[in-house]
Amino acid sequence: MFKCIFFIASVLVFAALPPDEGERLARSRCSTCHVFPEPGLLPKAMWRDHVLPHMGYFLGRFPNDSVRLSLLEKNVDVGKLEAVYPMEPNINGIDWEKITAFYLKNAPEKLEANTTDSLLSLFLFQPRIPVEKFAIPSATMVAFRRDGGVMLGDANTQRLAWYDPNLKLEKAGRLGEGVVQCHDNGQALNILVMGQFSPTDKPLGQLIRLPHQGARAEVLLDSLQRPVNAAFADFNNDGLEDVAVCEFGRWTGALRVFFQKTDGTYTPHLLRATPGATRVYARDLNRDGLVDMMTLFAQGDEGIYQYINLGNGKFREETVLRFPPSWGSSSFRLFDVDADGMEDIVYTCGDNADYPPVLKPYHGVRIYLNKGKKGYQQSYFYPMHGAYDAIPADFDQDGDIDLAAVSFFPDWENQPRSGFVYLENTGNWKMRPRTFDGVENGRWMVMDAGDLEGDGDLDLVLGPLCMDTKPNHGQMERWLRAGVPFLILENLSAK
Repeated sequence: MFKCIFFIASVLVFAALPPDEGERLARSRCSTCHVFPEPGLLPKAMWRDHVLPHMGYFLGRFPNDSVRLSLLEKNVDVGKLEAVYPMEPNINGIDWEKITAFYLKNAPEKLEANTTDSLLSLFLFQPRIPVEKFAIPSATMVAFRRDGGVMLGDANTQRLAWYDPNLKLEKAGRLGEGVVQCHDNGQALNILVMGQFSPTDKPLGQLIRLPHQGARAEVLLDSLQRPVNAAFADFNNDGLEDVAVCEFGRWTGALRVFFQKTDGTYTPHLLRATPGATRVYARDLNRDGLVDMMTLFAQGDEGIYQYINLGNGKFREETVLRFPPSWGSSSFRLFDVDADGMEDIVYTCGDNADYPPVLKPYHGVRIYLNKGKKGYQQSYFYPMHGAYDAIPADFDQDGDIDLAAVSFFPDWENQPRSGFVYLENTGNWKMRPRTFDGVENGRWMVMDAGDLEGDGDLDLVLGPLCMDTKPNHGQMERWLRAGVPFLILENLSAK
Protein backbone atom coordinates (compact mmCIF):
# COMPACT_ATOMS: atom_id res chain seq x y z
CA MET A 1 0.00 0.00 0.00
CA PHE A 2 0.93 3.66 -0.41
CA LYS A 3 3.15 3.04 -3.42
CA CYS A 4 4.13 6.65 -4.03
CA ILE A 5 4.83 8.31 -0.69
CA PHE A 6 8.30 8.55 0.69
CA PHE A 7 10.39 7.86 3.74
CA ILE A 8 12.28 10.36 5.83
CA ALA A 9 16.05 10.18 5.48
CA SER A 10 17.30 13.26 7.23
CA VAL A 11 16.33 16.07 9.58
CA LEU A 12 13.70 18.30 7.97
CA VAL A 13 13.46 22.03 8.50
CA PHE A 14 9.73 22.71 8.27
CA ALA A 15 9.98 26.50 8.50
CA ALA A 16 12.03 26.70 5.32
CA LEU A 17 9.37 25.03 3.17
CA PRO A 18 6.75 26.93 1.18
CA PRO A 19 3.42 26.38 2.99
CA ASP A 20 1.62 24.56 0.13
CA GLU A 21 4.46 23.11 -1.91
CA GLY A 22 4.61 19.77 -0.08
CA GLU A 23 0.87 19.22 -0.42
CA ARG A 24 0.92 20.15 -4.10
CA LEU A 25 3.71 17.70 -4.79
CA ALA A 26 2.06 14.96 -2.73
CA ARG A 27 -1.24 15.34 -4.55
CA SER A 28 0.36 15.35 -7.98
CA ARG A 29 2.68 12.40 -7.37
CA CYS A 30 0.62 10.15 -5.08
CA SER A 31 -2.61 10.43 -7.05
CA THR A 32 -0.97 8.78 -10.05
CA CYS A 33 -0.90 5.46 -8.17
CA HIS A 34 -3.97 5.48 -5.94
CA VAL A 35 -6.44 7.73 -4.15
CA PHE A 36 -4.58 10.59 -2.49
CA PRO A 37 -3.99 9.61 1.17
CA GLU A 38 -4.78 12.51 3.48
CA PRO A 39 -2.31 12.97 6.36
CA GLY A 40 -5.17 12.53 8.84
CA LEU A 41 -5.65 8.88 7.88
CA LEU A 42 -2.75 7.75 10.08
CA PRO A 43 -1.05 9.01 13.26
CA LYS A 44 2.26 10.81 12.88
CA ALA A 45 4.34 7.98 14.39
CA MET A 46 2.94 5.52 11.86
CA TRP A 47 3.85 7.81 8.94
CA ARG A 48 7.31 8.48 10.34
CA ASP A 49 8.36 5.01 11.48
CA HIS A 50 6.67 2.68 9.02
CA VAL A 51 4.68 4.01 6.08
CA LEU A 52 6.97 6.73 4.78
CA PRO A 53 10.15 4.65 5.06
CA HIS A 54 8.69 1.81 3.04
CA MET A 55 7.20 4.14 0.48
CA GLY A 56 10.65 5.50 -0.11
CA TYR A 57 11.67 2.00 -1.12
CA PHE A 58 8.99 1.97 -3.81
CA LEU A 59 10.64 5.12 -5.22
CA GLY A 60 14.17 3.76 -5.12
CA ARG A 61 15.13 5.58 -1.90
CA PHE A 62 17.15 3.12 0.21
CA PRO A 63 19.54 3.88 3.07
CA ASN A 64 21.87 1.21 1.66
CA ASP A 65 21.96 -1.62 -0.87
CA SER A 66 21.46 -4.33 1.72
CA VAL A 67 17.99 -3.00 2.59
CA ARG A 68 16.92 -3.29 -1.03
CA LEU A 69 18.37 -6.78 -1.39
CA SER A 70 16.51 -7.92 1.73
CA LEU A 71 13.22 -7.02 0.04
CA LEU A 72 13.85 -9.12 -3.07
CA GLU A 73 12.22 -12.44 -2.25
CA LYS A 74 14.06 -15.54 -3.41
CA ASN A 75 12.56 -17.80 -6.09
CA VAL A 76 10.46 -14.95 -7.44
CA ASP A 77 10.59 -13.25 -10.85
CA VAL A 78 13.44 -10.79 -10.27
CA GLY A 79 12.29 -8.49 -13.05
CA LYS A 80 8.90 -7.98 -11.41
CA LEU A 81 10.38 -7.20 -8.00
CA GLU A 82 13.02 -4.87 -9.41
CA ALA A 83 10.19 -2.89 -10.99
CA VAL A 84 8.60 -2.63 -7.54
CA TYR A 85 11.88 -1.64 -5.86
CA PRO A 86 13.84 0.32 -8.49
CA MET A 87 17.62 0.55 -8.23
CA GLU A 88 17.69 4.30 -8.91
CA PRO A 89 15.57 7.00 -7.22
CA ASN A 90 12.79 8.33 -9.42
CA ILE A 91 12.21 11.53 -7.45
CA ASN A 92 14.75 14.17 -6.50
CA GLY A 93 15.71 14.57 -2.87
CA ILE A 94 14.30 18.08 -2.44
CA ASP A 95 10.78 17.14 -3.60
CA TRP A 96 10.96 14.02 -1.53
CA GLU A 97 11.71 15.94 1.65
CA LYS A 98 8.93 18.43 0.93
CA ILE A 99 6.34 15.69 0.60
CA THR A 100 7.60 13.92 3.69
CA ALA A 101 7.52 17.15 5.67
CA PHE A 102 3.93 17.76 4.57
CA TYR A 103 2.77 14.45 6.04
CA LEU A 104 4.69 14.76 9.28
CA LYS A 105 3.52 18.32 9.81
CA ASN A 106 -0.17 17.62 9.19
CA ALA A 107 -0.67 14.12 10.58
CA PRO A 108 -2.39 13.89 13.98
CA GLU A 109 -0.66 12.53 17.04
CA LYS A 110 -3.39 9.88 17.29
CA LEU A 111 -6.63 8.99 15.54
CA GLU A 112 -10.01 9.61 17.08
CA ALA A 113 -11.60 6.51 18.56
CA ASN A 114 -14.84 5.35 17.00
CA THR A 115 -17.85 4.87 19.20
CA THR A 116 -20.05 1.81 18.88
CA ASP A 117 -23.05 0.56 20.80
CA SER A 118 -22.63 -2.07 23.48
CA LEU A 119 -23.00 -5.61 22.18
CA LEU A 120 -26.20 -7.35 23.21
CA SER A 121 -26.72 -11.09 23.65
CA LEU A 122 -27.34 -13.11 20.50
CA PHE A 123 -30.56 -15.06 21.02
CA LEU A 124 -31.27 -16.00 17.41
CA PHE A 125 -28.26 -18.33 17.06
CA GLN A 126 -26.96 -21.19 19.16
CA PRO A 127 -23.19 -21.80 19.06
CA ARG A 128 -22.00 -25.34 18.27
CA ILE A 129 -18.46 -26.64 17.92
CA PRO A 130 -17.13 -30.04 16.79
CA VAL A 131 -15.67 -32.51 19.26
CA GLU A 132 -12.39 -32.60 17.32
CA LYS A 133 -9.87 -30.01 18.47
CA PHE A 134 -6.93 -28.51 16.53
CA ALA A 135 -3.53 -27.72 18.02
CA ILE A 136 -3.28 -24.48 16.01
CA PRO A 137 -6.63 -23.55 14.41
CA SER A 138 -5.79 -22.01 11.03
CA ALA A 139 -8.97 -21.87 8.95
CA THR A 140 -8.57 -20.39 5.48
CA MET A 141 -12.02 -21.52 4.29
CA VAL A 142 -15.31 -22.62 5.79
CA ALA A 143 -18.22 -23.49 3.51
CA PHE A 144 -21.57 -25.22 3.80
CA ARG A 145 -21.90 -28.34 1.67
CA ARG A 146 -24.67 -28.83 -0.85
CA ASP A 147 -25.59 -32.15 0.78
CA GLY A 148 -25.48 -30.82 4.34
CA GLY A 149 -22.53 -30.35 6.63
CA VAL A 150 -19.41 -28.22 6.37
CA MET A 151 -16.10 -28.16 4.52
CA LEU A 152 -13.01 -26.76 6.25
CA GLY A 153 -9.73 -25.67 4.72
CA ASP A 154 -6.93 -25.38 7.27
CA ALA A 155 -3.48 -23.93 6.59
CA ASN A 156 -1.65 -25.62 9.46
CA THR A 157 -2.83 -29.19 8.76
CA GLN A 158 -2.90 -28.43 4.99
CA ARG A 159 -6.16 -30.40 4.81
CA LEU A 160 -9.56 -30.08 3.26
CA ALA A 161 -11.98 -31.79 5.63
CA TRP A 162 -15.64 -32.78 5.27
CA TYR A 163 -17.94 -32.71 8.34
CA ASP A 164 -21.52 -34.00 8.52
CA PRO A 165 -24.47 -31.97 9.91
CA ASN A 166 -23.64 -33.31 13.38
CA LEU A 167 -20.13 -31.83 12.97
CA LYS A 168 -18.46 -35.23 12.89
CA LEU A 169 -15.45 -35.64 10.62
CA GLU A 170 -16.32 -37.75 7.57
CA LYS A 171 -13.09 -37.58 5.56
CA ALA A 172 -10.10 -35.35 4.91
CA GLY A 173 -7.44 -34.96 2.26
CA ARG A 174 -4.08 -33.25 2.31
CA LEU A 175 -4.09 -30.72 -0.55
CA GLY A 176 -1.44 -28.20 0.46
CA GLU A 177 -1.30 -25.03 2.48
CA GLY A 178 -4.34 -22.84 2.38
CA VAL A 179 -7.47 -24.19 0.68
CA VAL A 180 -9.49 -21.02 0.13
CA GLN A 181 -12.38 -22.02 -2.13
CA CYS A 182 -14.31 -25.04 -3.39
CA HIS A 183 -16.50 -24.80 -6.48
CA ASP A 184 -18.88 -27.68 -7.15
CA ASN A 185 -19.94 -27.82 -10.82
CA GLY A 186 -21.95 -30.98 -10.34
CA GLN A 187 -19.29 -33.30 -11.74
CA ALA A 188 -16.30 -32.34 -9.69
CA LEU A 189 -15.04 -30.10 -6.94
CA ASN A 190 -12.63 -27.43 -8.15
CA ILE A 191 -10.40 -26.54 -5.21
CA LEU A 192 -8.33 -23.34 -5.06
CA VAL A 193 -5.15 -23.61 -2.94
CA MET A 194 -2.95 -20.62 -2.04
CA GLY A 195 0.26 -22.65 -1.78
CA GLN A 196 1.48 -20.48 1.09
CA PHE A 197 -0.64 -18.59 3.61
CA SER A 198 2.00 -16.02 4.57
CA PRO A 199 2.37 -13.10 2.12
CA THR A 200 4.54 -14.13 -0.80
CA ASP A 201 5.06 -13.54 -4.49
CA LYS A 202 6.10 -17.15 -5.09
CA PRO A 203 3.90 -18.91 -7.70
CA LEU A 204 2.95 -21.85 -5.49
CA GLY A 205 -0.83 -21.79 -5.88
CA GLN A 206 -2.97 -24.37 -7.68
CA LEU A 207 -6.48 -25.10 -8.90
CA ILE A 208 -7.19 -28.79 -8.31
CA ARG A 209 -10.04 -30.83 -9.78
CA LEU A 210 -11.47 -33.55 -7.53
CA PRO A 211 -14.09 -35.66 -9.40
CA HIS A 212 -17.13 -36.81 -7.45
CA GLN A 213 -16.78 -40.31 -8.82
CA GLY A 214 -13.84 -42.52 -9.64
CA ALA A 215 -10.93 -40.57 -11.05
CA ARG A 216 -8.08 -39.14 -9.01
CA ALA A 217 -7.50 -35.47 -8.34
CA GLU A 218 -5.71 -33.54 -11.07
CA VAL A 219 -4.10 -30.11 -11.23
CA LEU A 220 -5.97 -27.82 -13.63
CA LEU A 221 -3.84 -24.72 -13.04
CA ASP A 222 -0.51 -24.35 -11.30
CA SER A 223 2.12 -21.65 -10.68
CA LEU A 224 -0.58 -19.29 -9.45
CA GLN A 225 0.64 -16.35 -7.39
CA ARG A 226 -1.03 -16.83 -4.00
CA PRO A 227 -4.59 -17.16 -5.35
CA VAL A 228 -7.37 -16.31 -2.88
CA ASN A 229 -10.60 -16.39 -4.89
CA ALA A 230 -11.98 -17.44 -8.27
CA ALA A 231 -15.14 -17.12 -10.36
CA PHE A 232 -16.26 -19.92 -12.67
CA ALA A 233 -18.28 -19.10 -15.80
CA ASP A 234 -18.30 -19.38 -19.58
CA PHE A 235 -16.67 -16.05 -20.37
CA ASN A 236 -16.33 -16.59 -24.14
CA ASN A 237 -19.63 -18.40 -24.88
CA ASP A 238 -18.01 -21.58 -26.20
CA GLY A 239 -19.86 -23.93 -23.85
CA LEU A 240 -16.85 -24.59 -21.61
CA GLU A 241 -16.39 -23.42 -18.03
CA ASP A 242 -13.59 -20.85 -17.72
CA VAL A 243 -12.15 -19.46 -14.50
CA ALA A 244 -11.13 -15.97 -13.37
CA VAL A 245 -8.51 -16.06 -10.61
CA CYS A 246 -7.53 -13.44 -8.04
CA GLU A 247 -3.77 -13.88 -7.62
CA PHE A 248 -3.29 -11.67 -4.58
CA GLY A 249 0.47 -12.15 -4.39
CA ARG A 250 2.32 -9.73 -2.15
CA TRP A 251 4.07 -6.90 -4.02
CA THR A 252 3.18 -8.35 -7.42
CA GLY A 253 0.11 -10.27 -8.51
CA ALA A 254 -2.66 -10.29 -11.08
CA LEU A 255 -6.26 -10.81 -12.06
CA ARG A 256 -6.44 -13.32 -14.90
CA VAL A 257 -9.10 -15.24 -16.75
CA PHE A 258 -8.19 -18.74 -17.91
CA PHE A 259 -10.13 -19.84 -20.99
CA GLN A 260 -10.73 -23.58 -21.13
CA LYS A 261 -9.89 -25.38 -24.36
CA THR A 262 -11.56 -28.50 -25.73
CA ASP A 263 -8.67 -30.68 -24.53
CA GLY A 264 -9.22 -29.54 -20.92
CA THR A 265 -6.19 -27.24 -20.75
CA TYR A 266 -6.41 -23.49 -20.22
CA THR A 267 -5.17 -20.35 -21.96
CA PRO A 268 -4.42 -17.43 -19.58
CA HIS A 269 -5.49 -13.88 -20.34
CA LEU A 270 -4.19 -11.03 -18.16
CA LEU A 271 -6.76 -8.47 -17.01
CA ARG A 272 -4.68 -6.51 -14.50
CA ALA A 273 -1.05 -6.96 -13.42
CA THR A 274 -1.21 -5.59 -9.88
CA PRO A 275 -1.31 -7.30 -6.47
CA GLY A 276 -4.25 -7.45 -4.09
CA ALA A 277 -7.06 -9.03 -6.13
CA THR A 278 -9.25 -10.29 -3.29
CA ARG A 279 -12.65 -11.39 -4.60
CA VAL A 280 -14.20 -11.67 -8.05
CA TYR A 281 -17.81 -12.15 -9.15
CA ALA A 282 -18.99 -13.30 -12.57
CA ARG A 283 -22.08 -11.33 -13.63
CA ASP A 284 -23.69 -10.01 -16.79
CA LEU A 285 -23.39 -6.46 -15.50
CA ASN A 286 -24.69 -4.65 -18.60
CA ARG A 287 -27.18 -7.36 -19.58
CA ASP A 288 -25.81 -7.92 -23.06
CA GLY A 289 -25.59 -11.71 -22.80
CA LEU A 290 -21.85 -11.78 -22.05
CA VAL A 291 -20.43 -12.60 -18.62
CA ASP A 292 -18.54 -9.68 -17.05
CA MET A 293 -16.60 -9.50 -13.78
CA MET A 294 -16.46 -7.29 -10.69
CA THR A 295 -13.34 -7.44 -8.53
CA LEU A 296 -12.00 -5.94 -5.30
CA PHE A 297 -8.31 -4.99 -5.15
CA ALA A 298 -6.77 -4.46 -1.73
CA GLN A 299 -3.13 -3.49 -2.24
CA GLY A 300 -1.96 -0.02 -3.21
CA ASP A 301 -4.70 1.12 -5.56
CA GLU A 302 -7.58 -0.15 -3.44
CA GLY A 303 -10.95 -0.23 -5.11
CA ILE A 304 -13.66 -2.16 -6.90
CA TYR A 305 -13.36 -2.51 -10.66
CA GLN A 306 -15.57 -4.11 -13.26
CA TYR A 307 -14.42 -5.83 -16.42
CA ILE A 308 -16.94 -5.52 -19.23
CA ASN A 309 -16.84 -8.42 -21.65
CA LEU A 310 -16.41 -7.13 -25.21
CA GLY A 311 -16.37 -10.59 -26.77
CA ASN A 312 -13.49 -12.41 -28.45
CA GLY A 313 -11.68 -12.70 -25.13
CA LYS A 314 -11.42 -8.95 -24.61
CA PHE A 315 -12.50 -6.94 -21.58
CA ARG A 316 -12.72 -3.23 -20.73
CA GLU A 317 -11.79 -2.15 -17.20
CA GLU A 318 -14.05 0.40 -15.50
CA THR A 319 -13.68 1.93 -12.04
CA VAL A 320 -16.63 1.35 -9.71
CA LEU A 321 -15.28 2.64 -6.37
CA ARG A 322 -11.85 3.66 -5.11
CA PHE A 323 -10.65 3.78 -1.51
CA PRO A 324 -7.64 5.32 0.25
CA PRO A 325 -4.78 2.82 0.59
CA SER A 326 -4.86 2.93 4.39
CA TRP A 327 -8.43 1.60 4.49
CA GLY A 328 -7.30 -2.02 4.25
CA SER A 329 -10.04 -3.36 1.99
CA SER A 330 -10.85 -6.91 3.08
CA SER A 331 -13.98 -8.15 1.26
CA PHE A 332 -17.08 -7.30 -0.72
CA ARG A 333 -20.29 -9.08 -1.62
CA LEU A 334 -22.87 -8.42 -4.32
CA PHE A 335 -26.40 -8.52 -2.93
CA ASP A 336 -29.68 -6.74 -3.71
CA VAL A 337 -30.05 -5.01 -0.35
CA ASP A 338 -33.00 -2.75 -1.21
CA ALA A 339 -34.92 -5.25 -3.41
CA ASP A 340 -34.94 -3.00 -6.48
CA GLY A 341 -33.70 -5.69 -8.85
CA MET A 342 -30.11 -4.40 -8.93
CA GLU A 343 -27.27 -5.88 -6.89
CA ASP A 344 -25.66 -3.56 -4.36
CA ILE A 345 -22.21 -3.75 -2.75
CA VAL A 346 -21.60 -4.78 0.85
CA TYR A 347 -17.97 -3.86 1.55
CA THR A 348 -15.64 -4.25 4.52
CA CYS A 349 -12.34 -2.60 5.29
CA GLY A 350 -10.23 -3.63 8.25
CA ASP A 351 -6.99 -5.26 7.16
CA ASN A 352 -4.37 -4.11 9.65
CA ALA A 353 -1.47 -6.48 9.00
CA ASP A 354 1.01 -4.44 6.95
CA TYR A 355 2.38 -2.47 9.92
CA PRO A 356 1.77 -2.49 13.68
CA PRO A 357 -2.04 -2.37 13.99
CA VAL A 358 -3.66 1.02 14.49
CA LEU A 359 -7.30 1.40 15.50
CA LYS A 360 -8.87 3.28 12.59
CA PRO A 361 -12.27 4.95 12.96
CA TYR A 362 -13.00 4.44 9.26
CA HIS A 363 -12.74 0.65 9.48
CA GLY A 364 -16.07 -1.14 9.28
CA VAL A 365 -18.95 -2.33 7.11
CA ARG A 366 -20.34 -0.17 4.32
CA ILE A 367 -23.25 -0.59 1.94
CA TYR A 368 -23.16 1.06 -1.48
CA LEU A 369 -26.52 1.09 -3.24
CA ASN A 370 -26.63 0.50 -6.99
CA LYS A 371 -28.07 3.64 -8.58
CA GLY A 372 -27.74 2.43 -12.15
CA LYS A 373 -26.07 5.00 -14.40
CA LYS A 374 -25.37 7.16 -11.33
CA GLY A 375 -23.05 4.50 -9.96
CA TYR A 376 -22.90 3.25 -6.37
CA GLN A 377 -23.68 5.51 -3.41
CA GLN A 378 -22.88 4.81 0.23
CA SER A 379 -26.06 4.36 2.26
CA TYR A 380 -24.84 2.73 5.46
CA PHE A 381 -21.73 2.51 7.65
CA TYR A 382 -21.15 0.49 10.79
CA PRO A 383 -17.78 1.25 12.44
CA MET A 384 -16.00 -1.99 13.25
CA HIS A 385 -12.28 -2.16 13.93
CA GLY A 386 -10.62 -4.75 11.72
CA ALA A 387 -13.75 -5.76 9.78
CA TYR A 388 -12.92 -8.69 7.49
CA ASP A 389 -16.19 -9.87 5.98
CA ALA A 390 -19.93 -9.23 6.16
CA ILE A 391 -22.81 -11.39 4.93
CA PRO A 392 -26.18 -9.75 4.16
CA ALA A 393 -29.33 -11.86 4.58
CA ASP A 394 -32.71 -11.93 6.28
CA PHE A 395 -31.48 -14.18 9.05
CA ASP A 396 -34.42 -13.60 11.40
CA GLN A 397 -37.01 -13.90 8.57
CA ASP A 398 -38.76 -10.63 9.38
CA GLY A 399 -38.61 -9.21 5.85
CA ASP A 400 -35.55 -6.97 6.05
CA ILE A 401 -31.82 -7.51 5.58
CA ASP A 402 -29.53 -8.10 8.53
CA LEU A 403 -25.72 -8.31 8.53
CA ALA A 404 -23.32 -10.83 10.04
CA ALA A 405 -19.74 -9.56 10.28
CA VAL A 406 -16.38 -10.86 11.48
CA SER A 407 -13.32 -8.88 12.52
CA PHE A 408 -9.74 -10.16 12.46
CA PHE A 409 -8.33 -7.02 14.11
CA PRO A 410 -10.88 -5.90 16.73
CA ASP A 411 -10.09 -3.57 19.61
CA TRP A 412 -8.57 -6.27 21.84
CA GLU A 413 -8.27 -3.97 24.83
CA ASN A 414 -11.63 -2.20 24.90
CA GLN A 415 -13.99 -4.47 22.96
CA PRO A 416 -12.52 -7.97 22.57
CA ARG A 417 -16.00 -9.48 22.01
CA SER A 418 -16.40 -7.66 18.70
CA GLY A 419 -14.67 -10.41 16.72
CA PHE A 420 -18.17 -11.31 15.51
CA VAL A 421 -21.14 -8.96 15.38
CA TYR A 422 -24.67 -9.72 14.22
CA LEU A 423 -26.41 -6.52 13.16
CA GLU A 424 -30.12 -7.07 13.62
CA ASN A 425 -32.14 -4.75 11.38
CA THR A 426 -35.04 -3.43 13.46
CA GLY A 427 -36.37 -1.40 10.52
CA ASN A 428 -35.06 1.37 8.25
CA TRP A 429 -31.49 0.22 8.84
CA LYS A 430 -31.58 0.85 12.55
CA MET A 431 -29.24 -1.91 13.63
CA ARG A 432 -29.00 -3.66 16.96
CA PRO A 433 -25.47 -5.17 17.40
CA ARG A 434 -25.25 -8.58 19.08
CA THR A 435 -22.66 -11.26 19.71
CA PHE A 436 -22.54 -14.70 21.34
CA ASP A 437 -21.04 -16.16 24.49
CA GLY A 438 -17.73 -17.79 23.63
CA VAL A 439 -16.87 -15.38 20.83
CA GLU A 440 -13.46 -14.87 22.48
CA ASN A 441 -12.50 -18.51 21.86
CA GLY A 442 -11.43 -17.82 18.29
CA ARG A 443 -9.89 -15.17 16.09
CA TRP A 444 -12.50 -15.27 13.35
CA MET A 445 -11.25 -14.78 9.81
CA VAL A 446 -13.58 -16.58 7.38
CA MET A 447 -17.32 -17.09 7.33
CA ASP A 448 -20.16 -18.59 5.30
CA ALA A 449 -23.96 -18.73 5.47
CA GLY A 450 -26.12 -21.71 4.54
CA ASP A 451 -28.68 -24.22 5.75
CA LEU A 452 -26.73 -26.81 7.74
CA GLU A 453 -29.59 -29.21 8.45
CA GLY A 454 -32.14 -28.36 5.75
CA ASP A 455 -34.63 -26.82 8.17
CA GLY A 456 -35.29 -23.73 6.04
CA ASP A 457 -33.27 -21.04 7.81
CA LEU A 458 -29.76 -19.66 7.34
CA ASP A 459 -27.04 -20.77 9.72
CA LEU A 460 -23.52 -19.35 9.95
CA VAL A 461 -20.14 -21.03 10.14
CA LEU A 462 -17.08 -19.13 11.40
CA GLY A 463 -13.46 -20.17 10.91
CA PRO A 464 -10.67 -19.04 13.29
CA LEU A 465 -7.02 -18.45 12.50
CA CYS A 466 -4.59 -18.16 15.40
CA MET A 467 -2.10 -15.32 15.15
CA ASP A 468 -0.39 -13.21 17.79
CA THR A 469 -2.10 -9.96 18.70
CA LYS A 470 -0.56 -6.58 19.43
CA PRO A 471 -0.95 -5.76 22.26
CA ASN A 472 -1.16 -9.27 23.68
CA HIS A 473 -3.76 -9.72 26.40
CA GLY A 474 -3.53 -13.51 26.53
CA GLN A 475 -5.75 -14.13 23.51
CA MET A 476 -3.35 -16.49 21.73
CA GLU A 477 -3.11 -18.77 24.75
CA ARG A 478 -6.90 -18.87 25.01
CA TRP A 479 -7.35 -19.75 21.32
CA LEU A 480 -4.77 -22.52 21.48
CA ARG A 481 -6.34 -23.90 24.64
CA ALA A 482 -9.83 -23.89 23.10
CA GLY A 483 -8.58 -25.49 19.85
CA VAL A 484 -11.82 -24.70 17.98
CA PRO A 485 -11.44 -25.72 14.28
CA PHE A 486 -14.68 -23.94 13.34
CA LEU A 487 -17.91 -22.83 14.98
CA ILE A 488 -21.53 -23.13 13.85
CA LEU A 489 -24.10 -20.49 14.76
CA GLU A 490 -27.27 -22.52 14.40
CA ASN A 491 -30.26 -20.38 13.47
CA LEU A 492 -33.17 -21.04 15.81
CA SER A 493 -35.84 -19.10 13.90
CA ALA A 494 -37.27 -22.28 12.30
CA LYS A 495 -37.49 -24.13 15.63
